[in-house]
Amino acid sequence: MRIVLVRLSALGDVVHTWPLADAIRAARPNDHLSWVVEEGLAPLVDGHPAVDSVITVASKRWRTAPFDGRTRAEIAALKTRFSELAPDLAIDAQGTAKSAVATRWTRAPRRIGLRRPWRRELAAALAYTETLDGASGHRHVIATNLELVRAVGGLPPDVPTAPDGRWLLGSGGTETTSPGRPFAALLPGAGRPDKILPAAALAEVARHLVARGLEAVVVWGPSEEDRANEIVELAGDGATVAPPTGLRELAALLAESELTVGSDTGPVHLAASLGVPTLAVFLTTDFERNGPMGDCTAVVSGAATGSGPAGSATTRRIRDVSAGEVCEAVDRLLATRK
Repeated sequence: MRIVLVRLSALGDVVHTWPLADAIRAARPNDHLSWVVEEGLAPLVDGHPAVDSVITVASKRWRTAPFDGRTRAEIAALKTRFSELAPDLAIDAQGTAKSAVATRWTRAPRRIGLRRPWRRELAAALAYTETLDGASGHRHVIATNLELVRAVGGLPPDVPTAPDGRWLLGSGGTETTSPGRPFAALLPGAGRPDKILPAAALAEVARHLVARGLEAVVVWGPSEEDRANEIVELAGDGATVAPPTGLRELAALLAESELTVGSDTGPVHLAASLGVPTLAVFLTTDFERNGPMGDCTAVVSGAATGSGPAGSATTRRIRDVSAGEVCEAVDRLLATRK
């Protein structure tokens, strides 16, 4: 059987879908599994031990210029790729309009997604021939993703499996950008401004890390360089800005850190998947649904839990989180390593 798994974005959501790919492979070890993903996130899928082939899309660019000749040509090439693959089954683990369109384009005779309320967008169901319930016994999104293994005759585990990203470190050809001495990675951004601690608070956390004998390396992504520089300037000696990193370089850098601290953002989940001690600060999203999973993770939350729909991690802020509280959590997490 030829299976297509659709999870286009974002970084943390792709990480949270790795356990589903592993579960599909375990249930159907001899089948061909393709993963459809945004072109910029392909390094997080290409080479995954459960994935046989990667198919990329550029949905944001396509939506920006839907009638452009390049857009039409790329969509035509994508449909040709699906036609040549001739999948028997497509599984949409994202549940949005854009992922549903890609699922529809596969022309697989069976196209499966989640039912409401686990599915994020109502209209996505128009692409499906079948729908499945999400997890009822565990709130984490990984548990809900794993319910989709039922589409291939598998059974989800009783306890959701933590993502394992260590395969990224064995791909070779990636030079480390670490400072060469013990350091902590501080992540300055997130997908939404309401998820982020103020720069002054992050600078205080950086000073605390330096006092603990660690260099505080501020690791930034797109549109975050100015904020990273502001944090380092406020923090003073012992804090530095990391060089630009691609996804593989980011994984290599995080893997060498003694600790990673950030908000509910994709690199936090990537760090946790690499076995790095990881502290996540949740301000407006539900950590019970979207928190980092791994053997050495911790959360400081100022957000309500269990209050939003099953398909959304967004919730309300119920209290502020101080830099001092984050520093105390840093100390507790580092103490577990000794």
